[in-house]
Amino acid sequence: MKALVYISRLEHFNAAHKLYNTAWSKDKNIEIFGKCANENWHGHNFELTVTVKGAPDPETGFVVDFKKLGMLIREEVIEKVDHKNLNVDVDFLVGKMATCEVFAVEIWKILEEKLAKSNESCRLHCIKLVETPGNYAEYYGESI
Repeated sequence: MKALVYISRLEHFNAAHKLYNTAWSKDKNIEIFGKCANENWHGHNFELTVTVKGAPDPETGFVVDFKKLGMLIREEVIEKVDHKNLNVDVDFLVGKMATCEVFAVEIWKILEEKLAKSNESCRLHCIKLVETPGNYAEYYGESI
């Protein structure tokens, strides 16, 4: 019987966004989103934790090499979002509401696909995206 181990990698980035539904009036957007609907955007110091799971390799003891996981996250996500406007500059969020929740799901889609194509035997377990010290979203790949 193999042990199932969960490992996590933490990355930081900064980005701006605006929460605004173009189908609504300016007043309704302000009512629903408050300061987050600011016409001139607002920013966050995000923390992204990516957790994968798998059995440690008998030769290396790794579920996945932390360095390789970090490179994958930086290449596929961080380089695309760091110091960017999420609503305007990030291709995988175009046409989507740039909430923490939606952002976490989109990151999952990218990393799940890339991990599946890699030679790594681990699977994605959780995306945790911290927007502020008190607000974060977690996504486990589940649908309802």
